[in-house]
Amino acid sequence: MRTPAAMIVGLVLCPCGLLLTLTGTLAPNWRQVSLVPDQPIDLVLEQGIWDMCRERQSSHDRHCGQADELGYFEQVPVRVAQGMMPTSLVLTLLGLVVAALGVRCWQKEPRHLLAGVAGLVLLLSGLLSLVPASWYTQELWALPAPTGSTLVVGYSLVLSYLGSCLEILGGLALALSFHHCCKEHRAPKLSPSPVLEAGPCSTMGAYRNPWDVLEDERDGQHWRSTLPCDSDL
Repeated sequence: MRTPAAMIVGLVLCPCGLLLTLTGTLAPNWRQVSLVPDQPIDLVLEQGIWDMCRERQSSHDRHCGQADELGYFEQVPVRVAQGMMPTSLVLTLLGLVVAALGVRCWQKEPRHLLAGVAGLVLLLSGLLSLVPASWYTQELWALPAPTGSTLVVGYSLVLSYLGSCLEILGGLALALSFHHCCKEHRAPKLSPSPVLEAGPCSTMGAYRNPWDVLEDERDGQHWRSTLPCDSDL
């Protein structure tokens, strides 16, 4: 049996979402602060959820581990992102492990129920990373920043958005496996076909005429028919 297309889509999108979300979580560039008063015009402050960096665009001189003088890391959106983004990464890894056991590309039959559960876990992980990214975007211009500076969305925030969406789509694709699971339970079980006994002269038994088949289905009895042997003539 071929692996269903929905499972393949889920197994492709979710690892890509994991890489994007991991990059967005670790990279210190959720927000860029430029044109800071009383600072060089080419100075850019990069703020993430774990670290802050200063970079001179003219010389590409970059220094991270800057002091948080304005209380940026104490803000609620940043604290929420620090808790929910790692949780999302752990759930994504767990969901991928369960999905691999459910899809079982090396076997003929996948485990639809296990793949569906993995889809729900991956869907939840995508939502857990989408919530802090959305909240941070909404509060982007309200978070502490030097007065008169220009605020721009950083690439880490964009990657977090994209990774969350890929994980949600991949989780929904794997969750479609529940449909196949329900179809297997609803499918009627076929009764075993009657066993035909072979005659002494033939290795294959057969009904004598169509009426025997109808009588056998109605009475639940097995008719035995044999072909005449040469010795009976």
